[in-house]
Amino acid sequence: MHTDTERCVRAVQSKDARFDGWFFTAVTTTRIYCRPSCPVVPPKAENMTFYPSAAACQQAGFRACKRCRPDSSPGSPEWNQRADLVARAMRLIGDGVVDRDGVPGLAARLGYSARQVERQLRAELGAGPLALARAQRAQTARLLIETTALPMAEIAFAAGFASIRAFNDTVREVFALAPGELRARAPKRGGAPAGAAAAVAVSSGAPGVLSLRLPFRKPLNPDNLFGHLIATGVPGVEEWRDGAYRRTLSLPFGHGIVALTPHPDHIGCRLSLTDPRDLTIAISRCRRMLDLDADPAAVDGQLRRDPLLAPLVDKAPGRRVPGTVDEAEFAVRAVLGQQVSTAAARTHAARLVTAHGTPVDDPDGGLTHLFPTPGQLAALDPETLALPRSRRATLTTLVGRLADGSLKLGAESDWEESRARLAELPGFGPWTVEVIALRALGDPDAFLASDLGIRRAAQELGLPHTPAALTARAAAWRPWRAYAVQYLWAIDDHPINSIPA
Repeated sequence: MHTDTERCVRAVQSKDARFDGWFFTAVTTTRIYCRPSCPVVPPKAENMTFYPSAAACQQAGFRACKRCRPDSSPGSPEWNQRADLVARAMRLIGDGVVDRDGVPGLAARLGYSARQVERQLRAELGAGPLALARAQRAQTARLLIETTALPMAEIAFAAGFASIRAFNDTVREVFALAPGELRARAPKRGGAPAGAAAAVAVSSGAPGVLSLRLPFRKPLNPDNLFGHLIATGVPGVEEWRDGAYRRTLSLPFGHGIVALTPHPDHIGCRLSLTDPRDLTIAISRCRRMLDLDADPAAVDGQLRRDPLLAPLVDKAPGRRVPGTVDEAEFAVRAVLGQQVSTAAARTHAARLVTAHGTPVDDPDGGLTHLFPTPGQLAALDPETLALPRSRRATLTTLVGRLADGSLKLGAESDWEESRARLAELPGFGPWTVEVIALRALGDPDAFLASDLGIRRAAQELGLPHTPAALTARAAAWRPWRAYAVQYLWAIDDHPINSIPA
């Protein structure tokens, strides 16, 4: 979008928050870059230059606005609605892969050379993977500086910097303030600074616990999003308590517990981590699980074009597609959910968790385990599973392929290639493949044409309700068929459609 100068200027002049994260405005007279909704008086159009990423602004010599905090904008919807190389690279950079494994590790995950990845990122985003990761490190550092009492040296390494000097230099360059000055300016209590809807809230004060605000583009309908997560939650791993969805997280350097609470203008996020180096990936995974980088204006606008869907969209706009924090975990749970009720699937999953999951200590009680990894599940005896023999074979084959790496499901996945690999497994029909594509891989165009609930809803609306005919009708909903699924599911009186009182 940053190449459409006229449209960008209109968005800045109207302070349109819907475009936060889509592009960044660099002001040539002040050498500051902002989000489109920055509350200050808009600069003259001739003094605006537009960039596709904060990293590109920084490389061009601009520093972040202290008022609107463009570093904490919602993420661009582009990276979660595409499956090309650039989008997959951006999802991995968001997960901190460059900080952990460098550019060679990023390229290896993508199956390309480092030079190819560098070239394509620069062509589209104006910055290479190192600069993009550096911008993310700066944002993480600011978050830790402003919300914790951690010493600066610990913050530097937790944010992914290789040295204290690199940390100090980057913070000064990006924010025009030294780390100590950033901490001194941070609010001592209460919410975010004015004009910073995405800003960090105050820390809870408990050791290892951070309280954050996760931004999103409005509208957001929390009922289907949290209702689905709660209704399908695995005991010991997930729970709903005091208005928050809580779950355990398995992370590269340790583990964590997150509590996510819906609010009108943000999602409250309370994170407890055993290792602060996991902060970036924990936030990234929570954002993907809640589909917070979606563009509801684009999605709902497309679906409203169908006169039979339009009333559903108008009744409760802003539905999101609930995702997952662990793609392999969800694939296992999808198999356990084949041809059984939601309650039965939860029971099967809870048994696996108790038998094979790693125990965790939850100071608040209620959460007891991490969901077992494929490596842990590879040791299970299929005869102990209370499943039909054919489904045992399906589960053990899936677990074996995930454990040995011959099947990879992650932020780097090519959606069509992953579908093909899944379809090769015994017991994987269209429903299982598509539900994994929808919730684990995050394909916004995944479509469950064979789902009984979807077919009933289609029939009630007067839509074709055989899988083939419904798929043909749904072609007009592309590329947002996964969101149409959420609206169709809402017709059914099901617990996934509402948050418990």
